[in-house]
Amino acid sequence: MIYILLLVGFALLIKGANYFVDGSSNIARLLRVPPILIGLTIVAFGTSSPEATVSIIAALEGTADVAVGNVVGSNIFNITLVVGMAAIFYPLKVGSETIRKEIPFTLLASVTLLVLMSDFALQGFSSNMITRGDGIILLLFLSIFMYYVIEIGLKSRKKASNEPIPANINWGKNIIITVLGLAAIIVGGNLVVENGTKIAYSLGMSETLVGLTIIAIGTSLPELVTSITAALKKESEIALGNIVGSNIFNILFVLGASSVISPLAVNDKVLTDVVFMIVLTVVLFVFSRTGFKIGKREGIVLVVVYLIYLVYIILRN
Repeated sequence: MIYILLLVGFALLIKGANYFVDGSSNIARLLRVPPILIGLTIVAFGTSSPEATVSIIAALEGTADVAVGNVVGSNIFNITLVVGMAAIFYPLKVGSETIRKEIPFTLLASVTLLVLMSDFALQGFSSNMITRGDGIILLLFLSIFMYYVIEIGLKSRKKASNEPIPANINWGKNIIITVLGLAAIIVGGNLVVENGTKIAYSLGMSETLVGLTIIAIGTSLPELVTSITAALKKESEIALGNIVGSNIFNILFVLGASSVISPLAVNDKVLTDVVFMIVLTVVLFVFSRTGFKIGKREGIVLVVVYLIYLVYIILRN
């Protein structure tokens, strides 16, 4: 039965992502804003909802290793496998704003997380924690990012105010499609995580490893399916915006909200993974600057890097 529910979860994720990309890209046209902004906000927040659900529940239940490992593992999965797979299917265009501001903001959020959780190295404490105060700092960074996105959106609306909108695109239909797609993504993601976790624990995996692998991959499936679907539909700006936005939301919102609810103890092994996440963000920045696109070659490199990382953390456990 567990395996059947896992397959149902995958089916809901795939169908939901298809509806979600169609609806959100049409909403972008109705709002007269660039698709990248919809990717950074509606799509990113929507596809990050499984991470938020899992990490907040984990924080409430006192399983901090799952909460932190989920976010760090998801972000590594997003930068490597999600970007890589999407780029293999269709080269991802990278806007100048994404290179100059959005990817650097992801890097800033990642470095901030490393600083906040390095209590042993920086302050001489006996253990590493993401405290309620740290959570509030992360949420304040999120508010700065949201202010930037809204400001860019308002400016772009003025520029696009005279562009005609096709008659067959309307608000009602696309809001319903987007909401239904998001609901299917959330339900599908939860089914995959819940049943995938049961299978993992039955195989004797540790809490940290489960967070970094099974749960991280499961909660990132919406990003993977949504980004590949967007790439296949040649909505590559939504694909990349979704990944960059999801990583920002994962660190600032998911860990921020989780640690405000309940301070999170940080396993020492996860610090290595956070450093690796920062390195990968720099790699994404470098790849983005090569011709303002991430092509098939870069995509293959990123996929291979994730497979090597996966083998490493399984052997490390």
